Amino acid sequence: MGEDVASVRGVTFRRSAVATALWILTSTAVLLSGLPETVRAAFSGGAIAVTAVVAATSCLLAARRSRGRRRRAWALLAAAGYVGFSGNAVALLTGTTQTGDLAYLGALLIGALALLSFPSSPVRRPQVARMVLDGVVVGGSVLFIAAVAVFPGREVVGPWLSYLIALVLPLVDAVLATLAVFLITRSSRSDFVPLLLVGLSFVLYALADLSYATLGVSTFSLGSAVDLGWITGYAMGGLAARHPGAVGAPPEPRRDESSPVGATVLTFSLFIVAAMVGVATRAGAPWSPVATALWIVILVAVAARQTILVVHNERLRRELEGRVRARTSELRTMTQSTELVLASVADGIYGVDRAGLVTFVNPAAARTLGYSAADLVGHDAHETFHAPGADGVPFPADGCYITEAVRDGLTTSAEEDRYRRADGKDIPVEVTASSLLDGTHVIGAVVVFRDMTQRREVDRLKNEFVSVISHELRTPLTSIHGSLGLLAGGAVGEMTPQAARMVTIALESSKRLARLINDILEVERMEAGVSTIETANHSAHDLVRAAVDQVRGMADTEGVSVRLGEVTGHVHADADRMVQTFTNLLGNAVKFSPPGSEVAVSARPSGAFVEFRVADRGRGIPPDRLEAIFGRFEQVDTTDAREKGGTGLGLAISRSIVERHGGRIWVTSTLGEGSTFHVAVPRAEVVDHLTAGATKTDLIDVRVTKKEMG
Repeated sequence: MGEDVASVRGVTFRRSAVATALWILTSTAVLLSGLPETVRAAFSGGAIAVTAVVAATSCLLAARRSRGRRRRAWALLAAAGYVGFSGNAVALLTGTTQTGDLAYLGALLIGALALLSFPSSPVRRPQVARMVLDGVVVGGSVLFIAAVAVFPGREVVGPWLSYLIALVLPLVDAVLATLAVFLITRSSRSDFVPLLLVGLSFVLYALADLSYATLGVSTFSLGSAVDLGWITGYAMGGLAARHPGAVGAPPEPRRDESSPVGATVLTFSLFIVAAMVGVATRAGAPWSPVATALWIVILVAVAARQTILVVHNERLRRELEGRVRARTSELRTMTQSTELVLASVADGIYGVDRAGLVTFVNPAAARTLGYSAADLVGHDAHETFHAPGADGVPFPADGCYITEAVRDGLTTSAEEDRYRRADGKDIPVEVTASSLLDGTHVIGAVVVFRDMTQRREVDRLKNEFVSVISHELRTPLTSIHGSLGLLAGGAVGEMTPQAARMVTIALESSKRLARLINDILEVERMEAGVSTIETANHSAHDLVRAAVDQVRGMADTEGVSVRLGEVTGHVHADADRMVQTFTNLLGNAVKFSPPGSEVAVSARPSGAFVEFRVADRGRGIPPDRLEAIFGRFEQVDTTDAREKGGTGLGLAISRSIVERHGGRIWVTSTLGEGSTFHVAVPRAEVVDHLTAGATKTDLIDVRVTKKEMG
């Protein structure tokens, strides 16, 4: 429907353009013909009146089809046309020009309001004033050049009031034409052609009014080529109202506000040209009163324009300085608050740029590392205080969490590391590293670390206490377990059924307590590094098969099947310890799988490791528990110990065993679908290669591969 309306309006505009062209050609032929002066004068007066009425009516129709500011603009142009027609009619009926000239001047002022009413990007009042004054300078300069070059030396004839009014008319016309051109740069594309036609109409009016003023107000009569300016001017205004864009178009993004530089260059270029022409013609003949008055108006407009511009710029400068002061104060307050927060945090915080150089350090970080902040800023963080491995081999910068945060945008949380203080002492730390973003672009990283020395000491004392207590409990527990066994076996005689049941419960409880103590001691030995690890090359299939055989009976009891999938590769490990690990994992998988489900185990080489997988179809593990379940006495649910049994130490022991082998254990899980435990153990071929004379670079490559698997 919208396309049909636009098409109809386009056809109407083309027809109107053709009719306008024919009408202008007809008027030109008549006024330039050899017809008697009275005939040409009569035709000219009627043509001006008819064209004015048609143009005003077209503007009125455009106003009725428009909305908002555009409706007001076309309504004002219609009013200007009717006022101009009324002045022309009064002049013809009374034979005087003063009333008509006043009506023309009023029509032009109404036209100025119309131009300012067209939709455009917001413009401040000083900018509007500057645009109007630019129009005065540009239009006045053009008219001044015409006055001194085209109509030099004209004398004033007739009443001064009529002459002054006639002098103002072309100047106002030129101002409006220039204003229309300036408004085009601030309007939507749909308004371009209508405003251009309106501006052209004022230009034609200005030329005709200039001729009227310079040829002589009292002696001027209709019927000459000068009348074509008024006829064509009215025709262009009416044609502008017939254009499809006159009634508006769908909203478009408005153009950015144009720079005043272009307008300033145009304004003063014409002003300089007018001054040069005036100087050149002044020596030959004195200026006419028209030219003199125009030059005075131009000078006043230039002075006013520059005054407004200076005042406006000074106000903008003061406003800008005030905003800068306020913003600076806000930034200073924010900076002080940030520095206070960083200084108050007990954890160490430092930032690095994309090259890994330290950009800031909070007091806690400098104090923990034994440096001053100035000693660290600008230095490479990894090389300055990241401690090497236990064998003295520095960890590669490419595998560092700082590099990963800057290069890959990865976030590292709660990773254990060792930092080297300025005095050469190594301290254990827990690190969190994240990328520093500027929008979507990584510009660096922020690292938060915590000194774990005291926590490690507390853990050591706790573990030592538990170990001592566990050792002290084993002796009396062995006696209790033996005595209960003798009672259950009838060594002291036959017991009543009730007594036998109580002894059996006590015996099972003592066995469970013994397993708990053994598990605690096993964890202690593993973490202390005193547990013996006898490594050799073993087939991954043999290790997994041995573990599956051990849990087969438990799986049958629970109604769960254990499937041995594809298992390939060889590992360098302690066979008994690895079977113990796989047995723990398979036992947990069976225990937490629903009856009728399947537990699958597989293994395949992956880089420098063989990766084992134990997958179940149980209830799954929440994301926030994926790491916690490898801690001591940790289970997914607090009710699992009572319902499923177990001590909560199996996964802690498994992690200790795997890490003692230089491997890694982790879990992936989806709630409601099951979990998969992954165990990465060094491949036998890699270990044999290292043992045969590998370099430090080979060792680093293995560490990097291990890190990438996580």
